[in-house]
Amino acid sequence: MSGDPMTNYTETEVKFYYPDLSAIASELIRAGAKVTTPRLYERNVRYEDSGETLTHNGVVVRLRQDYRARLTYKGPGKIVNGLKQRYEVEVEVSDFEAMSVILENLGYHPHMTYEKYRTTYELDGTEIVLDEMPYGNFVEIEGDAHVIPQIITKLGLTGRTRYDQSYTGLFEIIKRNLDLDFPNLTFEDFDGIDVPESALMSSDEA
Repeated sequence: MSGDPMTNYTETEVKFYYPDLSAIASELIRAGAKVTTPRLYERNVRYEDSGETLTHNGVVVRLRQDYRARLTYKGPGKIVNGLKQRYEVEVEVSDFEAMSVILENLGYHPHMTYEKYRTTYELDGTEIVLDEMPYGNFVEIEGDAHVIPQIITKLGLTGRTRYDQSYTGLFEIIKRNLDLDFPNLTFEDFDGIDVPESALMSSDEA
């Protein structure tokens, strides 16, 4: 691969809280978006090293299972012109459980499990995902930094609050705000728990 590998593997995205996913799905279809992956369930496991340094340093090592298994590495993120950018490398693996064994033999251990349902669209070269998390629904737009603002405008998202945190980062904020103590981000754990949007705000944002 030619060019700067850091640039080639840079992920640029923005995230919005959006309770009514059916409404944004209608906006996407009206705008000409195409469904590239219908709604499916994801199971994700994040790993830590023996010193528990990865999360502290903004690094993610994640194993994901949906219709395939993938191993992902993400570096620390930064905000550039209102969009989140971070180094990300992902590879498909043939066996989720076998990859987990490899990671554990390399000194990593499962840190947390999180679940979601995701529907994926494509519009003007960007990937747009509608995510159903155990604590609420979100829209993420990933693509070229010059195109994402156009998509935001096209979908009527301009005035909505952007969330820079990862889903697991938001989970930690929610746990603090609602005094929750379970370690994993699952639908079973959140069953019966009402999570208002205000619970997504950290103390310095509220």
